[in-house]
Order: sequence, then C-alpha cells, then structure tokens
Amino acid sequence: MGAGVTQDLVAHGHDVVLVDRSDGVLAAAKEEIDRYALMARLLGRDAPESDAVSGAVSYGSALECLQDVEFVIENITEDWDLKKEIYPVLDRVCPAEAVFAANTSAIPITRLAALTARADRVLGMHFMNPVPLKKTVEVIRGWHTGDAAVERALQLLAATGKEGIVVKDSPGFVSNRVLMLTVNEAIYLVHDGVASARDVDQIFRSCFGHPMGPLETADLIGLDTILLSVEVLYREFGDSKYRPCPLLKQMVDAGLFGRKNGHGFYQYS
Repeated sequence: MGAGVTQDLVAHGHDVVLVDRSDGVLAAAKEEIDRYALMARLLGRDAPESDAVSGAVSYGSALECLQDVEFVIENITEDWDLKKEIYPVLDRVCPAEAVFAANTSAIPITRLAALTARADRVLGMHFMNPVPLKKTVEVIRGWHTGDAAVERALQLLAATGKEGIVVKDSPGFVSNRVLMLTVNEAIYLVHDGVASARDVDQIFRSCFGHPMGPLETADLIGLDTILLSVEVLYREFGDSKYRPCPLLKQMVDAGLFGRKNGHGFYQYS
C-alpha cells in the first residue's frame, strides 16, 4: 500500500520519503515503484522517467528520516499494538505543523490522535487498493481533527486526481464497516458448504454487476488484513455479527493470504 501511495504522489510531482524498518521491504517497494513508472509510460500514460522517480523518492529505515516532511501517510498493518508505538515517535520527530494521516481500514482515528500532542492535525485517509487506479479516498475526521488538516488532505488528494469524501470517525468508517461484514459472511458461506468461492463470486458479479466478487476482493486486500480488520470491528462494537469466520482464521494460520503470497481462495501464478 505504501508503494502504491508513493507511485501516485511521485507521478503528480511530489517528493516522497518512504520508511520501513525492513531493508528487504524497501528494496521490493523500490522495484515496484520503478516498474510501475516504466509500465505507465509503455501504456502511454503520463509518468516520470526512471531517473526522475529515483530522485523524487528517498528510502530509509528510521523514522528520523521524516524530520523535514510536511505530510505523513502512515501505512503499517492493521495492528493497534504496532500503530501505538509509532505515533508518539512521529510526533517527536516530525515538524510541529506536519499533518498525520492514518491509512487504516478500521482503527479509530481519535484513538490514534490521542497518542500525539497534535490531535487537531491527525486524520484518516483510507486509500483503496490498487492506489493508482482508485480515484476515491475516505477521509476520516477524528474528534479533534481541525478544518485546516482536512483541507490540506483534500488538496493533496485533488492534486493527485482523487476525490476525498469526508466521514466521521467510527470503527471501519463507511467502506469497511459494510465491506468486512460482506466478506466475512461470504467466507461463512464457503465454511458452511453453501457454495464454492467461485460460485459466490460469480453470483455477485452476474447478479449485482460487481467487477469482483467478495472473495476475490478478500484475496486482493489480503486475508491477514481482512482478519485484523474484522477483529477490530468485533472488539470495538462488541457485536456478534462481526465475529470472524473460523475458516478465515484457519486460512490465515495456514499462511494463505491471497494475491500477496500467491494463494488464498484462489491460486495466483
């Protein structure tokens, strides 16, 4: 996801500092970003040359690399224990005027903002995958998020050709409060033997005109991310309708994450 956000920002003239604690992840991200720019040009789309991409993106494994940034888009996995360690450090390292945007699909923004001394400059920006192809972003206003921070986020999105839709802070926001229920229930259909994954998806594509079925979508997002998101909803709302399907848990335990590692409800070469 971080690589996709970087691709979009660089394509629209922004300099980006991409940080990950793993040098291997950074190397893979660099390869993906360079490959995307090359493919975009081959397809006749506007995209910077490879040298320009290399000059626009810097890579680092320490948060101290962000000491001069104006806007932070945090993309780490949907795990509160990981996120809660990051925000106090970002708050200390980054300039006081920098805005923090959490690219989260379920974790409450107000709770993340409370980890900082700049709650008025913390919001959510829920990008959809693949980022360069999705033109709409959920912008989530936390309890203390100020109008200036929201306006900066909307301007940044508009500059990359995207529309930001502002919603209030609630676990799962709009998209994933609905989508995760749909995906989880679709997994229950397979778990209960009602239909195969392929037939479930075909019904949604054929009957409702969806370009992808819910289980294809789950594979695209990543079943590990789906499980974390559903668990957040279950924990936050305390409602049994969000209880993760046992099949989802078992598949994640088995390392079947979907497209990201080649095997989920479908196999990918």
